[in-house]
Amino acid sequence: MAVNNNHGNGVMETDCRKSEWVRLNVGGTTFLTTRTTLGRDQKSFLYRLVQEASDLNTDKDTDGAFLIDRDPSYFGPVLNFLRHGKLVMNRDLAEEGVLEEAEFYNITDLIKVVKDRIADRDAKLNQIFMKNVYRVMQCSGQELTQMVSTIPDGWKFEQLLNIGSHYNYGSEDHAEFLFIVSKECPTVLNGTDEPSDRAKVLQLKGTRI
Repeated sequence: MAVNNNHGNGVMETDCRKSEWVRLNVGGTTFLTTRTTLGRDQKSFLYRLVQEASDLNTDKDTDGAFLIDRDPSYFGPVLNFLRHGKLVMNRDLAEEGVLEEAEFYNITDLIKVVKDRIADRDAKLNQIFMKNVYRVMQCSGQELTQMVSTIPDGWKFEQLLNIGSHYNYGSEDHAEFLFIVSKECPTVLNGTDEPSDRAKVLQLKGTRI
């Protein structure tokens, strides 16, 4: 009797080990995992799927794998997150794609992790840095003193260029100058920006104040 009982226990243990493994056919690709892994989040679709009395009416393929009509490329990161709690992605995958799958499977922790990663990524893409913007103004010798004394706040003098005179006679007062000032302005990295510094110089060159 003892031998029979031990034999029976061995069969039961083997059956339990077999039933722990689960096959999933996601978009034509088969994944092999365990009920324990899929049950990490008890509110998720995958947890409900592998319950003995599941409320989900899901078909199986000829090998007994649960059929799930989703992108297998993005299911890999989802399954690995359930295995070890970390989000690992190939570089050719987009965070938004993983987020969509996480929301479909209703895996709360993964949703938060992916949203945080997207926020960090967008913050880096929209990083603000300072750049110099130049302004060029044309003035006569008579106006030069006034130009120097009325430089707007935040702007600093850079250079003064003598471009000659429109007259064939006269003194220094008839000379024309390019008065160049600069200012540090914030700009967005990889975002929509204003015209380039060179474009601004060309636009403002010849402006008379």
